[in-house]
Amino acid sequence: MSNNKFESNKKYFTISIYTIIVVTICALIVKIIFSWDKTAQLLHLFFNALAPFLIGFLIAYILNPIVNLLDEKLCQSLLHISRPGVRVGISLLLAYLFAIGLIGVVVAFLIPQIVGNVTDLANSVPDWINEITLFLMNLETYFPGIDSDSLTQSAEMYLLNLLDMKALTSWITSIIPQILLSTVSFVKAISTALIAIIVSCYMLYDKKTLGTALHRFLYALLSEKTANHIIDTAKDCHRIFSGFISGKTLDSIIIGILCFIFMTILRLPYALLISVIVGVTNMIPYFGPFIGAVPGAFIILLIDPIQMFIYLLLILVLQQFDGLYLGPKILGDSTGLRPIWIIFAITIGGAVGGFIGMFLGVPCVAVIAFLTGRWVENRLQQKSNLHSSSPKSNP
Repeated sequence: MSNNKFESNKKYFTISIYTIIVVTICALIVKIIFSWDKTAQLLHLFFNALAPFLIGFLIAYILNPIVNLLDEKLCQSLLHISRPGVRVGISLLLAYLFAIGLIGVVVAFLIPQIVGNVTDLANSVPDWINEITLFLMNLETYFPGIDSDSLTQSAEMYLLNLLDMKALTSWITSIIPQILLSTVSFVKAISTALIAIIVSCYMLYDKKTLGTALHRFLYALLSEKTANHIIDTAKDCHRIFSGFISGKTLDSIIIGILCFIFMTILRLPYALLISVIVGVTNMIPYFGPFIGAVPGAFIILLIDPIQMFIYLLLILVLQQFDGLYLGPKILGDSTGLRPIWIIFAITIGGAVGGFIGMFLGVPCVAVIAFLTGRWVENRLQQKSNLHSSSPKSNP
């Protein structure tokens, strides 16, 4: 009798503990929702503090395949270096030199071209102003109801206000604190970048030690089956995210190159500058070419409206090619998602998180789809085993 009473008390005690935990979690969720401003500030401070480590992890994540390739193909196969620390150090140094050299070559090639394009744009500003002035002066011819003299006087008053010395002095006085804040932000960004590089070097150099420590922690905290399941899931998530990043980068490079080639063939102005903008914004899946088309269309409009329509038609064709063929072909294989799920992920991610959500929506949905598929397979396997092991009833 006493044993049953003890078991009953233990049962109710366990239920009480679970109830307290659930109520506490619900209270925290309600507090977070109704105090979202303070929660957002705390999250902002938290992520700002972790920014060097997050950026360092991202750098290490990107350079890790290069380090592994150099370690395997160069240090082991070609140089026959036996000491792991020396191999990793050489591979790490060469990987950083390769990344810096690649960035330097790209910048050395693109910067002069982009500077030349921007200079041409600046030199064209007086011509655009003259054309706008002539348009305003002749506006009454096309629209008799408009008083061009009044419009011209308003424009002159606006220009005089812009040239007002008091207003200019006030503007200069107000912009000085902004310059100081920008200087502080620049110094902070430089320090964050340096810390991130140091963190990435440490992560890449001691990745095996960090991995071993994490494995030991998981096996000490959890059962062997659960730890193995978490490790396998983490490997699959790594495969999905790395496949998406590499696939989207390849997709954006192809779109940028195609944009430059066709703009050159069609003799559209500022082909390199606009193609770089299109290629960079194409990192945002599906809608990237449209976003990148806006500044290019505005620049070309100031030169020749007909060429602007040709450019917009080109962007539309590139977007259709990317959205219907190239993007699903590359990203569908790298993430394991069908094209319809990629479009779904981009739509939901954009609605929830804007640009960042559009970029991260695909790998997040890919991970969810993978975990859901694995859970469904496990449940079906359990039901199949249960059905096969159950005794058959006699007729």
